[in-house]
Amino acid sequence: MQRVDWRQGWWLNRPPSAGIERGRLKVRATAGSDAWRTTSYGFVRDSAHALLTDLPDEMAVEVAFLADFDQQFDQAGVLVRIDESRWTKAGVEFCDGALQASTVVTDNVSDWSVAPIGEWPGREVTIRVSRSATALTVRVRTADDPWRLLRLAPIDPAAIAYAGPYCCAPERDGLTVTFTGWRVGQPDSALHAE
Repeated sequence: MQRVDWRQGWWLNRPPSAGIERGRLKVRATAGSDAWRTTSYGFVRDSAHALLTDLPDEMAVEVAFLADFDQQFDQAGVLVRIDESRWTKAGVEFCDGALQASTVVTDNVSDWSVAPIGEWPGREVTIRVSRSATALTVRVRTADDPWRLLRLAPIDPAAIAYAGPYCCAPERDGLTVTFTGWRVGQPDSALHAE
């Protein structure tokens, strides 16, 4: 994997503050920022803060950050975006009193899946999204632990997509996320461990 310089990306919904300190990107999220379309809640929000660069076919993106969240729907991870109605976000989200690995796949309407990761608060988490042909393969891990498969999601192989670190604070003001790494490289060679 090759490191991506924080200055290489472009902002989708520039945050109120973002700065580089000792090689880490610190981003303060706007209260009410979110990415969601319609399902169950009835609203459409396209205000997530995301630092994006190209994600062509046969490429993977990894984003690492500190999972230091403690308020409802605080979140960070990787956003893969085609346009305002087709995107995938994958990361860590604080939901209903616990830290969750979370993925939302949106094609005009959003779906949502979560998996508890209660042992990870405050730790560095890495999200890896591999784009290959018709699929996005989403994996998560902390430290050097083995990768956990989080989601397999469809993507149009002809789509022009962008990806990078994102964060949102749907319910509060004051969330600051520390991103520790952003890398791109070859996608995973197989869906399952051999």
